[in-house]
Amino acid sequence: MSPKNRLKITACFIVVLMCSYTFNAPCFAFEDEGFQYWASSSASFNISKNWEGTLQKEFRLGDNGGTLYYQHSELGLRYKGFADWLELGLNYRQIFERDDKRVWKLENRPHLNITLKGRLSELNVSNRSRFEYRIRENKDDLWRYRDKVTVKLPYEFTGLKLKPYLANEVFITLDDYDYNKNRLYSGITFALFKENIKADIFYLWQSSKSSSGWKDIHALGTGLKIRF
Repeated sequence: MSPKNRLKITACFIVVLMCSYTFNAPCFAFEDEGFQYWASSSASFNISKNWEGTLQKEFRLGDNGGTLYYQHSELGLRYKGFADWLELGLNYRQIFERDDKRVWKLENRPHLNITLKGRLSELNVSNRSRFEYRIRENKDDLWRYRDKVTVKLPYEFTGLKLKPYLANEVFITLDDYDYNKNRLYSGITFALFKENIKADIFYLWQSSKSSSGWKDIHALGTGLKIRF
């Protein structure tokens, strides 16, 4: 790896850490059922013409008082050389999450992502298929499939050029082919200061299957994406 690329990676790590602590102060939120706050920051950089590196950090706050119950760090590689409408990504995510007894548990989660992109009339549409292997502390490992469809509307509002989007994601455990979670997103993205710095504000409705039935989460989410 060239000194220039090593410098890019080091800078990305610093930026992601700074953004995470800046954007993820405690706020109103609920765990399990109710309202939550999710916040993330990410950075991407070109390694070569077709290869891109990505870094991400995310926090989730719940339990009626801004209690941190989930965080993850992720590294990824993305290949864009197949076609304009196809991207392939390989990522590794490390997760710390509180269990029912409020004990922090570790999960390591490598995952493969295949993203198809195109247009439907004037709409920008993408479909991301994710195959992830969940290596969980004190639990059985398992495979899970996630499919996320995103539709970006062809409108821009105000001087910030707010761009609305809708998305839906389904979760299926492949070991028993169990559909057990769904996320519905509605949000806006806009450039912040420069075109290579973008912000994301969204509403999330998540339904998850449990032994006592389906449980709902409603969350306010914010994200910051920086491209070098």
